[in-house]
Amino acid sequence: MAGLMDAAKEFVAEKVANMEKPEATVKNVDLKDVSSDCITYKADVNVSNPYSTSIPICQISYTFKSADRVIAEGTIPDPGSLKANDDTMLDVGVKVPHSILASLVKDIGADWDIDYELNIILTVDLPIFGNFDIPVNSKGEIKLPTLSSLFAS
Repeated sequence: MAGLMDAAKEFVAEKVANMEKPEATVKNVDLKDVSSDCITYKADVNVSNPYSTSIPICQISYTFKSADRVIAEGTIPDPGSLKANDDTMLDVGVKVPHSILASLVKDIGADWDIDYELNIILTVDLPIFGNFDIPVNSKGEIKLPTLSSLFAS
């Protein structure tokens, strides 16, 4: 009987491991807004849902790094759901305080951009399996706004 249970567990584990799962990619990271207390960057994250039903997103967690330091991190609770059998574009806003940017002067001063690493974890609620994390990572550089562009209308 134990051999039959082990075979059943192995069969189910193999089927689950080979199932299609939602996948995500960061399409773009760019400046979204400049306010008196922070600069907000926007990450466009495309998520593909292979299932014939929409999937609720429990939360989006992010860590934004530059010069090997965490400059912003946060969580976006309950951002909506993924469309069934389709791609969903998510707008992940990352707020970076001006005081943090001032500490990155060495990196910024050379070419007026921020070399970044963005790590995002989308937590979705898959039926039967429960919460499932979809990790998404992106590296690149973002040009900073110039003073003239901040005051231009």
